[in-house]
Parts: sequence; C-alpha cells; structure tokens
Amino acid sequence: MAEGIQAAPAPQAQPTSWAGRFFDSDVWASFKRSKLTMAAAFLTAVFMAAAVLAGVLSPQDPFDPAQLELMNSRLPPLWNAEGQAPFMLGTDEQGRDILSAILYGLRISLAVGFLGVAFSATLGIALGLIAGYVGGTVDAFIMRVADVQLTFPAILIALLVDGVVKAVLGGQLDEMMTLSVLVFSIGLSFWVQYARTVRGSVMVEKNKDYIAAARLIGLPAPVIMFRHVLPNVLGPVLVIATINLALAIITEATLSFLGTGMPETMPSLGTLIRIGNNYLFSGEWWIVAFPGIALALLVLAINLLGDWLRDALNPRLR
Repeated sequence: MAEGIQAAPAPQAQPTSWAGRFFDSDVWASFKRSKLTMAAAFLTAVFMAAAVLAGVLSPQDPFDPAQLELMNSRLPPLWNAEGQAPFMLGTDEQGRDILSAILYGLRISLAVGFLGVAFSATLGIALGLIAGYVGGTVDAFIMRVADVQLTFPAILIALLVDGVVKAVLGGQLDEMMTLSVLVFSIGLSFWVQYARTVRGSVMVEKNKDYIAAARLIGLPAPVIMFRHVLPNVLGPVLVIATINLALAIITEATLSFLGTGMPETMPSLGTLIRIGNNYLFSGEWWIVAFPGIALALLVLAINLLGDWLRDALNPRLR
C-alpha cells in the first residue's frame, strides 16, 4: 500500500555568498557590539570619501597657482571677525584655502599610506613565505637581515632610504617621483613585521597533511606557497596591514614635516603642518591646527579599527 509512496528528498541548503557568510560571522557581531569601533569606521570612511571627492568638495584647487591670490593670505577662519567667504578654515601664506588643502592633503597622505602598506606587505609576505617554506640557509639569511633592520627605528630607515634614492636620482625630483620615493622608503621600513609573522605561520602550516598531499601529487613549491599556504596566514597579515596604515601615514607626515617628503606645491598633511609651524608664534594658529587635527583624527580612527580587528580575529578572545 505504501510501496508507491516515496519520501520527499530533503531540501538542499543553498550556498551562501561571501557577503552572507561575513554578516553571519563573529567578526561582524563583534563590530556591531562596539560603538567605538563603529564610530572609528564611520570617521575613516568619511576621511576616505573626502579624499576621493576632494575635487568636488573643496572650494579651491590648492595646486593651481591661477586660483591663488596673495591678497587672501593668512585670513583667519570664517567665524572670526576678519574671516572671509568661502575660506571657512582660513588661508595660509600663499592664499591657499586651508579646507581645500586638507582635502587634497588627505588624498596624498592616504595614497602614500596605502601604497606603502601594499609594497611592504607584498615584500614581507613573499620573503616570509620563502623563509618559512624553504628554511635552511635562506631562512637564516632573511631573518638575520630582518633582525638587523629591527635595531633601527622605522623613521630612520625611511630617512636613510629616502636620502640615498634622492642622491642617486638627483635632488630635483617632480611631485610623482617624490611620491614614489616616499612609498619605496616607507615600504622598506615595515616589511619585517609581515615577514616574521608569515614565516612563523608557514612553519606551522607546512607540516600539515594538506601540504603533504600537495607535495605528493607533484605541485611545485610556488604553487603550494601562494595557493595553499598563503590563504591560511592572511588573518594576522590583515591586522598588521591595518595598524601599519596608520604608521605609514605618520611616517609620511614626519618625513614631510622634516622637509624630505612632499613639496609645498603638492602638500600632504605633514607638509601643511610644516608650513603652518612657521607661523604658529605669529598668531596664525589655524594654518597648523586644522591639518594637525585632521591627521590626529585619521590616525586615531585607523588605530582603533586595527585594535578591534586584532581582538576580533584572535580565537582566544572569542
């Protein structure tokens, strides 16, 4: 009687997208629980959007000499009795609108920071994979070079590399070449953390069964390192990259403040602070105050995100 009745097949679970998996993860739950982290993420997004839309939001192009008027130099903020529209935050000694200079300076500082982190992460991850997977003399050589570099502060390494490169290429560099030199010097200053972290993770991963199986079927070492080992060590690297982004921005600002970074014709936040520092004791406080506040808020927001990400990806704190 029940011979013709068959049980209905169980519905198969539909595979979820990466976005669905992310919003169901513990990381997203941790993010929603922390109002401070959400505020930091919002502030970081505002700064990045302002940098991308600088050409639309700024009332003036500070890089265009045709738009600068010396008669408008050193004007105070708009709420001051001597302030003038449209210079809401005042002007500097060249008649450059401070708000516009900050927006364009954010673009340069963030560009140097992201490119410097990308370069240092690429170099450090590659060297860490090679050192951890190959081992032996190669591992010893890479780690000894890393140990030597750790004895020097990052800013000193950046100053040294920046000075050597500029001496080799000549002192007269255009803006884009100067930016490239900054990215190169900052990248060489921060690769060690990536290399040491990736090396330690690779030394653990290479002894697992899936690596032995990959070797058994004859996969070459580069394929094993970059296709199978690398995805399993990216968690700590992401945390280091987030924290190093703030360090890279601070390093660029320090180099620019010392006069070895971006020129005044294409100022970053550090260059704007250096320019304003010359007028601090003459009463034009706004020239240095507002770029300094923007830099401090940007670095603070990124650091808060890095601290949250470090705790969220730490399995011991779950």
